[in-house]
Amino acid sequence: MRIGLIGTGRIGSFHAGVLSGHRDVGALVVADADASRAAEVARRTGATAVRSADEVFSGGVDAVVIASATSSHAALVGRAARAGLPVFCEKPVSLDLPGTLAALREVETAGSILQLGFMRRFDAGYTAARERVRSGALGRLHTVRAITSDPAPPPAAYLPLSGGIYRDCLVHDFDMVRWVTGREVVEVYATGSDAGPAMFREAGDVDTAAALLTLDDGALATATATRCNGAGYDVRLELAGDLDQISVGLDDRTPITSTEPHGPAPAGAPWPGFLERFAPAYAAELDAFLKVARGELANPCDGREALHALRIAEACELSRRAHRPVRLDEDELVTG
Repeated sequence: MRIGLIGTGRIGSFHAGVLSGHRDVGALVVADADASRAAEVARRTGATAVRSADEVFSGGVDAVVIASATSSHAALVGRAARAGLPVFCEKPVSLDLPGTLAALREVETAGSILQLGFMRRFDAGYTAARERVRSGALGRLHTVRAITSDPAPPPAAYLPLSGGIYRDCLVHDFDMVRWVTGREVVEVYATGSDAGPAMFREAGDVDTAAALLTLDDGALATATATRCNGAGYDVRLELAGDLDQISVGLDDRTPITSTEPHGPAPAGAPWPGFLERFAPAYAAELDAFLKVARGELANPCDGREALHALRIAEACELSRRAHRPVRLDEDELVTG
């Protein structure tokens, strides 16, 4: 297969390495707004660098991977759809519901393929948790706790472009709550704190956030995130039922120290960031995309699936600003 990759920043560069070494990729074409960055990634991976996305689309590719700036995602997804090309796009399609819905309509009208980059669906721990929950091993699920903690804030210039902590960071946890439990979120109540670095206040964002989610069967889920977890990168999901409870992300690299006299030893080498923690999952989702593009696998995360997580994130942002519970069936969250 001949694959086009648009965007060669941190995640795009990682994707280039995976794709260039994949047994089913015969040629990789890369483009970036920063031509020198694309050229360097091409040199390192054996890909061919071109000057623009236009050249990717005119270069006879069989599928496209989008890892460019978020603001460009929706237009590129639409372009791939009109060209009849299967497309993998890093989340989100757009930073708002109207933009997301418009892009999804283009995909549906064209009858093309869009797979969204929710890599945790390909992580061994989350997959095992889903199987345990769906098998009934936990009994009636009553409590879910999702945690995402970054070791250090992103660059200040990134914050105004990110969509905020709910859309950029916690959206992965919202997707996992749905995917693992098989339930839908019906109401959220969210809050946040901007007491950390001033750049968060200046961007209208928060550095730490929490949300209480009510699921459609009455189970309760909490989702918390922070950009300032100096101990290291910490991503966990805890699920408790009336028969058993389990945890994803609890291992010898979890950056948490027990104060109990006989507790486990502190992690020796905490995960430094998301790429290191989820590297196998990122590779697995691209492998799945290539199978989807060849018609060998059903799409594991299409645009409509991703839309649910974005709606939860939108509801949380509305709840934080309005200081009230928000139901997912409120008009502006349904129609965008």
